[in-house]
Amino acid sequence: MSANAFIDNAKVMAKGQVTIPKDVRKVLGVTSGDRISFIVEGNTVRIVNSAIYAMQVLQKEMEGEAERAALTSDEDVMALVKELRNEEDSRISPVGL
Repeated sequence: MSANAFIDNAKVMAKGQVTIPKDVRKVLGVTSGDRISFIVEGNTVRIVNSAIYAMQVLQKEMEGEAERAALTSDEDVMALVKELRNEEDSRISPVGL
């Protein structure tokens, strides 16, 4: 077990509900109303902050896309943004003029 790892316990209630211990909520960065994801791998379950997990999945899926699109500098990105904005502006026509 790593130096920053710890173990905490919670009781499963009759309807399958569990209160996430305060220290675990703090590590996950979740508060009331936030969503969590359960990742099941064999007989092991990881609980993660859904928003953070979704961002991590997106980042992994987007890995290497900039290079594939030949976006190798900030200037390349800005040029693409300007081009896309210009295309969007040209598709929007004033109504009633």
